Amino acid sequence: MDPARARQRTLGSLQKKANPSTRMNKTELVQALAAATDQSQAAAARSLEAFIKIVSDELSRGGEVAITGFGAFKAASRAERAGRNPKTGEAMTIAASTAVKFVPGAALKSAVNTAKGE
Repeated sequence: MDPARARQRTLGSLQKKANPSTRMNKTELVQALAAATDQSQAAAARSLEAFIKIVSDELSRGGEVAITGFGAFKAASRAERAGRNPKTGEAMTIAASTAVKFVPGAALKSAVNTAKGE
């Protein structure tokens, strides 16, 4: 089987799996990335790991990673606040923390809404 046809079969089988009640795991993402870019799965895995590390490093420095059309990853600070221990009901202080937020871009929103309408 020629490589282009093998890639189409791989992408097709991954697309058939996609439905609102399932999620793509890291292995499936690496397979889809490899098929879409004509790379080996090992090369696709290295690319994904590098992407994750770069985004993580930037967010840990308090930065933001914006990918036009896809969205933006942002680090958001949460202030210290009062809360309750759900088990005992005792009042407690919840420490300040930093959360990661993802804001989807217009093209991603459009693609998701178009896919739901089909």
